[in-house]
Amino acid sequence: MHSAEPRHRDRRRARHEATKQEILDAAWAMVRAGGLNALSLRALAHDLDMEPQSLYTYFPSKHAVYDHLFAAGNRELLDRFQRVETSDDPRHVLGQIAHLFVSFAADEPARYELLFMRTVPDFEPSPESYALAVDVVSQARSALAALGLDDDADFDMWTALVAGLASQQLANDPHGDRYIRLIDDAVTMFADHVFGTRVPRS
Repeated sequence: MHSAEPRHRDRRRARHEATKQEILDAAWAMVRAGGLNALSLRALAHDLDMEPQSLYTYFPSKHAVYDHLFAAGNRELLDRFQRVETSDDPRHVLGQIAHLFVSFAADEPARYELLFMRTVPDFEPSPESYALAVDVVSQARSALAALGLDDDADFDMWTALVAGLASQQLANDPHGDRYIRLIDDAVTMFADHVFGTRVPRS
């Protein structure tokens, strides 16, 4: 019996993907420093010591870069959802989810703005990238449904609560914790509303 032929690594493709990631890393650095609208393909090419036309072979437009950043941000949020610990205490689970989301916003304001505030003129994510955003919403719905909260009104109130805290934190104290410190009290109010006395406080 002959052993399987070893698969040869596609070095050209590996180099292409490595360069693509280098461009995206530089793009993240650019939007962190100057905001989403600071992104410029010519400036990216200059920072990476590339000819602009060479960069265009990896990303044909600025919106193509935004699309990859949008997808990467949603993948990171999905990954964080996987880290939520299961618990018999629904208040504890809600607290984890709220801290997860608000810290996600506070960690990278430009990323949060791209994913949830849609401030880039005319940018629409590709169907593949948007599917990741739909997965994020599905994960959030599933997490609440697992706690017995499968009513649309409960989900709408919850998303308004955590998104409101995130937006207020970014708008009013982006380098502090003014609204992060309110998360536990906000979760308690929400839990008292949806669970009443059915679930005791931890």
